[in-house]
Amino acid sequence: MAKKVKMSDIAERLGVSVVTVSKALSGQKGVSEEVKNKIIRLAEELGYEKPGESRGSSKSYNIGVVVPEGYITKYETFYWELYQAINTSAARENSFVMLEIISGDDEYAGNPPKLLRESKIDALIIMGGMRTEYIKMIRAHYATPTVFLDFYDAEIQEDSVISNSFYGSYAMTNYLLGKGYKKIGYVGTVLSTKSITDRYLGYVKALMESGIDIRKDWVINDRNMDRVMYNEIEFPDELPEAFVCNCDMTASKVIESLSKKGISVPKDVAVTGFDDFLHPGLCIIPLTTYAVNMDGLADSAVRNVLKKLSGIETNKGIHLIEGRLISRESG
Repeated sequence: MAKKVKMSDIAERLGVSVVTVSKALSGQKGVSEEVKNKIIRLAEELGYEKPGESRGSSKSYNIGVVVPEGYITKYETFYWELYQAINTSAARENSFVMLEIISGDDEYAGNPPKLLRESKIDALIIMGGMRTEYIKMIRAHYATPTVFLDFYDAEIQEDSVISNSFYGSYAMTNYLLGKGYKKIGYVGTVLSTKSITDRYLGYVKALMESGIDIRKDWVINDRNMDRVMYNEIEFPDELPEAFVCNCDMTASKVIESLSKKGISVPKDVAVTGFDDFLHPGLCIIPLTTYAVNMDGLADSAVRNVLKKLSGIETNKGIHLIEGRLISRESG
């Protein structure tokens, strides 16, 4: 069987970068007409096939999804479920999805995803958030159409599809205020991820509008800055009446840690989550939470990459997907 021709083969033959080849073959700007024609002619001579072409449909694509390993734990996680939703959405569009988990070592070392190195995909969805330097490295070496999912980056102009973290946490805090709670804490390491920070800011806005000061000792970390979650939550001596947690996994850890201290939820302290996704058995009580619209996130991300692949130019920005508050026993 003949060896499959890659973009790197064409780049090496012509003495240009892989980015230049990718731009020329996808019809993007930034390549002179002369160089573009040379690339296209050589690609035809070598029998280069874009991913998806061999399946006989110009509307069928391979979409790569990359996610940091820190978001994929031994339990079925939110991001596994979100990946499955992307698969379902892509299948409806006659396209295919491939997942690659990026290790912390590769992210810090700047090693590009294998899906990109081996030219296996037409477009890329980066899920969950990565270091800005790593994303900049990818963009510098590959011209693959890209969408960010469940995060955004203030330094990089790109289409980002996110749940409305700010409003969701704002609504949840107001829900607790409406139930009569005045002493409310927040659990989530601020600045460790964009979504945790946005959810903290929603919590702050709700308390400020009610004339309630933010107590620093009631803003509690749940992970380190490398996004590795703590096994137990450490509390101050004086507890609030309720906790707004940045995600359901953290809420379950808060409830477990409180239980070990003989503190009952919601009798002694109310606890709320975010996502409406938690592996069965991880929480001893049904969680009040803000449900993320996972199918809406996946559909929007897939639609955006397909628009890019079709050459439809849009203003890059943040696409907010609304969720809904669900009241259960914990708060």
